Amino acid sequence: PARGREMAAWARAVRGLLLDVSGVLYDSGGDGGVPIVGSVEAVRRIKASGLKLRFCTNETQATREKFVKKLQGMGFDISVAEVTAPAPAACRILKERSLRPHLLVHNDLVPEFAEIDKANPNCVVIGDAAENFTYANLNEAFRVLIGMEKPVLISLGRGRYYKETDGLKLDVGAYMKALEYACDVQAEVVGKPAKAFFESALAEMGVPPQEAIMIGDDIVNDVGGAQRCGMRALQVRTGKYRPCDENHPHVKPDAYVNNLAEAVDIILQQL
Repeated sequence: PARGREMAAWARAVRGLLLDVSGVLYDSGGDGGVPIVGSVEAVRRIKASGLKLRFCTNETQATREKFVKKLQGMGFDISVAEVTAPAPAACRILKERSLRPHLLVHNDLVPEFAEIDKANPNCVVIGDAAENFTYANLNEAFRVLIGMEKPVLISLGRGRYYKETDGLKLDVGAYMKALEYACDVQAEVVGKPAKAFFESALAEMGVPPQEAIMIGDDIVNDVGGAQRCGMRALQVRTGKYRPCDENHPHVKPDAYVNNLAEAVDIILQQL
């Protein structure tokens, strides 16, 4: 029907999809988490359609290998090579700039930094450390920064919170802000919503921004970040989505969809 076509003008001329993972594919949790209904099948359909696909995650509680294994265990067709994540991007920056990090990250992420010199640190790298965000650990990171003439703080994202199966959890952005405030420093964010992060995902797909759609549950970091790069972006009403997101003062998604499965239905109808 014509009305359907008009409504889905945002779905035209798409060659690549970027999918956020937590809150779009699954809700994380202490038990490993649960897939969101229809999302396993949706990923399978995207791959069968021939569209290019990248999984763009700010996940920093595990190495990509472990994270991907967990998703494969839930039935997702996903490989490490298809994942754009902040830790490898941070490692590139550290090597390029001869930075030696003090790590305030989740224990399970530490192996991503195995090749990096960490002796006598001259910067701090902060990720979603979860239970490791103790006063003592934050204070140690603070002391490293405050002792530097020009403090360098690298943050693996700037999310405010995310959703686990037992409710919302504080994310790395809240702790990043604490260190910024205490040290009067501006963090450099790798991961969403940094432009370089989206651009590297697009480059890996070989798709220009105007032919790509980002699908996420985070109005600011997924939707806003992608739109600033010239992509279209959808917000799913799953994960950390809250109805108040629909009145956001600055960010208006190209469309709202109830979940990934619905987005994929609409996009594939337009191919």
